[in-house]
Amino acid sequence: MTNTKRNYIICFSLIGVLLFLDQLIKIWVKTHYAIGEGVNLIGNWCQIYFVENEGIAFGISFGENVGKLILSLFRLVAAAGIMVFLIKRIKQGMRMLLMLSVSLIFVGAVGNLLDSCFYGLIFNESTTAQVATLFPEGGGYGRFLYGKVVDMFYFPIAEWTWPAWMPWFGGSHAEFFNAIFNLADAAVCVGVLLLVIDQFRGDKKKETAEEEVVADVETETVAEEAQISE
Repeated sequence: MTNTKRNYIICFSLIGVLLFLDQLIKIWVKTHYAIGEGVNLIGNWCQIYFVENEGIAFGISFGENVGKLILSLFRLVAAAGIMVFLIKRIKQGMRMLLMLSVSLIFVGAVGNLLDSCFYGLIFNESTTAQVATLFPEGGGYGRFLYGKVVDMFYFPIAEWTWPAWMPWFGGSHAEFFNAIFNLADAAVCVGVLLLVIDQFRGDKKKETAEEEVVADVETETVAEEAQISE
């Protein structure tokens, strides 16, 4: 098996498994919990807590319906661009760490794109009093590209109340970490982290190679000077 074929298998196996798990978890949560419901996995700091958002990641949103459409189209274009980049670069001998990082970013884009494209068509509305049904008789709650993204992972690792004497924040409640996210969001974050590490390692290797070239040149120069002096 060639390295290119092996890398294709690794890349698309990783993408396929993570996208399957992302959608499996989302469908299970949406068909078992109403909005705001969940379960503690480990104490109070590791929870499944079902929410939906119409935005980017971690519950961030903008522009209502117009923003939602723009975001869905952006994800679609980004996913296509990343796939073309992956196929092209793997053929050219892509570094493993870079390949993994781009694959994870692709999972993040496509995972949430699937929610946006199809969840409005295949689910009825989730509310605080109603658990959604997959393929309901009355049809879905929205149009193509207008589905809501399902989030569920919640890690309120620490909670506290700011002292009353503090300006602006005094007496208010605070949490770390209070974002609610899904597997696709996590894949993007890990992918970006691996990308930074890959670039750092690439820069270090480049510096080392340049230093070796300079050392070789200096050695050759010294040898030539020694021959001349003889």
